Amino acid sequence: MSKSILVTGASGFIGNFIVKEALRKGYDVWAGVRATSNLEGLQANNINLIELDFAHPATLKVQLADFKETNTKWDYIIHTAGLTKCNDKKDFDKVNYVGTKNFIEVLTKLNMIPKKFIYLSSLSVFGPIHEKKMVPISEDDTPKPNTAYGLSKLHAEEYIKEIPDFPYLIYRPTGVYGPREKDYFMMAQSIQKHIDFAAGFRKQLLTFVYVADLAQAIFLGIEKDVCRKSYFVSDGKVYTSRDFSDLIQKELRIPFVIHVKCPLIVLKVISLCADFFASYSGKSSTLNADKYKIMKQRNWQCDITPLIEELGYMPQYQLDKGVKQTIAWYKKEGWL
Repeated sequence: MSKSILVTGASGFIGNFIVKEALRKGYDVWAGVRATSNLEGLQANNINLIELDFAHPATLKVQLADFKETNTKWDYIIHTAGLTKCNDKKDFDKVNYVGTKNFIEVLTKLNMIPKKFIYLSSLSVFGPIHEKKMVPISEDDTPKPNTAYGLSKLHAEEYIKEIPDFPYLIYRPTGVYGPREKDYFMMAQSIQKHIDFAAGFRKQLLTFVYVADLAQAIFLGIEKDVCRKSYFVSDGKVYTSRDFSDLIQKELRIPFVIHVKCPLIVLKVISLCADFFASYSGKSSTLNADKYKIMKQRNWQCDITPLIEELGYMPQYQLDKGVKQTIAWYKKEGWL
């Protein structure tokens, strides 16, 4: 009998990929979605859909109780649902922290706690630290998030860790890229127009992880005898923003690109203006105050030694291979 798995946020970039990887591995897969979710990519006959409303515990309890009547509970839950951009900063905490808290509380009341609850957090929970020594961020460091997004993820982590005997695994990926991802896609669009933007003039060390490697790390955690642990996830290498743009330029076969380094003060003004107009339009802006702080951060290194030693993680996609696959997908699907 196959083991069951629930992937929340299944219509999103990361969630959608994990759903497909779970299917490939032979799990009985349930895709957690919202009433307003775009179900493109979740149409396969072997994907079970379940609507989940994390904002309203009473509704969520009915939804989960209905599932329990015929299916008992899931063996594993991978909770990727969350906000990465919004108009009102308070919404980050409402969705990423309170929504997670509501979910776990209802699971507990219904006796539906899985064998493992995997929470997808972010390297952003640690904020801009070690920016003088420029050494990797490690589990021993004290989180100092400077964004509403990072703070909301930290609140969720702290809540999860405080639950006695709760079988959690927390993953903190760095910049995740791959097919369907839209923020790095905008970078590719810019380079296709012969323009590459970089933030600030000071040295910036970046890390990335291809979505397939993130999925590998998550399923290793499910399959290995580990619990109540937190892991950083990257491809193990350190890059500059120019490394990423040069690879995109190569895959797009663009003969020349103008590289523009934008002063941070200019980006700050633009982001504040974008926030102002977003509040009136009701639409979230790609460049906002939180995004500015992320672009300003100089040190994105993280220590993945525990992931390698404890789970046997072996990244399969260095940046050149991952960018090649990603750009090929964008072209195939008509995005570029």
